Amino acid sequence: MTKGKVIQIGLFISFIGLISYKFAPQIGLDNFTATTLSSCILILIVITWVTSYVYRVVNGKMTFMEQRKRYRKEYEKVVNDKLETKFNALSKEEQQKLMEDLEKNP
Repeated sequence: MTKGKVIQIGLFISFIGLISYKFAPQIGLDNFTATTLSSCILILIVITWVTSYVYRVVNGKMTFMEQRKRYRKEYEKVVNDKLETKFNALSKEEQQKLMEDLEKNP
């Protein structure tokens, strides 16, 4: 999630709280009830947001972790391709000797 997206979500949450506070008296709720309702809505949103964050942390679904996994996968692909190219460039005897050496020294 980008910084801009976090700011947009924060503004949206504030807007929801403002709307619920301003329109509650129009549906017949007094000021105290409107304030309480607005606060409850905002608290529920924040609790949901924090819970989703903790869930992503526990399951390793954080943005950094996802980027790291993608980078690692691409890195391994490039390295394996290079190793395969070098291995295929060797003669059959050199390939066989290398395989024997690897089997001896894992």
